[in-house]
Amino acid sequence: MKDAMVEKAPVVLSRQSLLDGSFLESIPTIDGLSPWTLDQVSESVAKILEARRGTAPVWVFAYGSLIWNPLIDFEESIQATLHGWRRSFCIRLMIGRATVSQPGRMMGLVEGGTTTGFAFRIKESKLTEELQILWAREMVLGGYRPEWVWLEGPSGPVQALTFVADTHSMLFEASDDPDRIAQLVGAATGPLGRNRDYVVQLSNALKANSMNDLYVQRLSALLSLQA
Repeated sequence: MKDAMVEKAPVVLSRQSLLDGSFLESIPTIDGLSPWTLDQVSESVAKILEARRGTAPVWVFAYGSLIWNPLIDFEESIQATLHGWRRSFCIRLMIGRATVSQPGRMMGLVEGGTTTGFAFRIKESKLTEELQILWAREMVLGGYRPEWVWLEGPSGPVQALTFVADTHSMLFEASDDPDRIAQLVGAATGPLGRNRDYVVQLSNALKANSMNDLYVQRLSALLSLQA
């Protein structure tokens, strides 16, 4: 597939473009992968809510760009740690900050280790709408799997929703060695800019909130050597 088919930037990411479907509609079909529709989003949100345990408030665990650009409305934010999962640049990126011929990597969660981020508590009356915004943002090409997890919060355990890497997706890449990822991310660029800029933003956000992640720090350091 020629890059000309993916050179056009997606519609600007906003609450409105996620709610009305224009963001998803601006994403091209790539290597046989079609962007999700709003119907798929609604069905997936309904399914995950059916698996909700009890009536405790719903939190969303943010470990990447949601930290500095959540877009969803929430009533409370806390720093929290997820045990058993770690950050990994394991999802092949071919749009936005990369192209088909020069792919980059997106970040997900894979089993093992721990991840510290933020948890956002969603108001019950706005739950469906806010989750639909979140799904339309994260499940563009289905590289993630929504998952209920337990977080360690400042006042005890918190049940939350997050997105882990879907290891069965065509976009999943098992190899996430920082040296290799630095080469891919350092070279990838697309209509939304450079793939490496995401890593820089992530690293800065983690440092600003005193969150240590050796994997991200290593990758950021390797990219700085390329500059």
